[in-house]
Amino acid sequence: MSAALKVDRITLAYDGQAGPRAIVDNFSLGLAAGNIGCLFGPSGCGKSTVLRAIAGFEPVRAGAILLNDIPISTPQIHLPPERRKVGMMFQEYALFPHLTAAQNIGFGLRLWSRADLQARVAEMLALIGLPAVGPRFPHELSGGQQQRVALARALAPRPALLLLDEPFSNLDADTRERLTDEVRQILKASGQTALLVTHNEFEAGVFSDQVCVMDARPSP
Repeated sequence: MSAALKVDRITLAYDGQAGPRAIVDNFSLGLAAGNIGCLFGPSGCGKSTVLRAIAGFEPVRAGAILLNDIPISTPQIHLPPERRKVGMMFQEYALFPHLTAAQNIGFGLRLWSRADLQARVAEMLALIGLPAVGPRFPHELSGGQQQRVALARALAPRPALLLLDEPFSNLDADTRERLTDEVRQILKASGQTALLVTHNEFEAGVFSDQVCVMDARPSP
């Protein structure tokens, strides 16, 4: 099976007073369509930097990132984030407080026809198991409900790849365990290719089809 996401020997670095300082060096990863991958490791190992590079927020100093065989990041090519068909879900959820759950989910679909937008929002609410919360505002939802609405918003535009940056870290242990399983089931039901970043061993093992362990930063 060909890789939907291919990260091929990339180097990521920050510019310092003494010159570029490598954060990630010669890193590779392949993720098949419909699979859930995980970048697992301690804080500071570079996993979130890799995620930001895939999303288009960090330049690639060497190597290449390809999505469905199309280069999106190389030292010569940098496709803007909004053109990558990559969705992101963060630990803060980042729901707009002045918009209802339905309006939050439909936020990225503003160029769709009204009928298609409403149908897609209803489909997403059903997928996350919350068909009745569309008219509610974020402050009227529990933390777990907010997270599922944030997931629906990320999935609504049909991204080729969904990136999840520590999405369960702000939840208590019981809610985290329950939602880890629920979110995995939602992603599998939708056939979504996804990549999770976490330092939590339980999440890495339960949530993902494959785990890439990042345990050290390169020497400066």
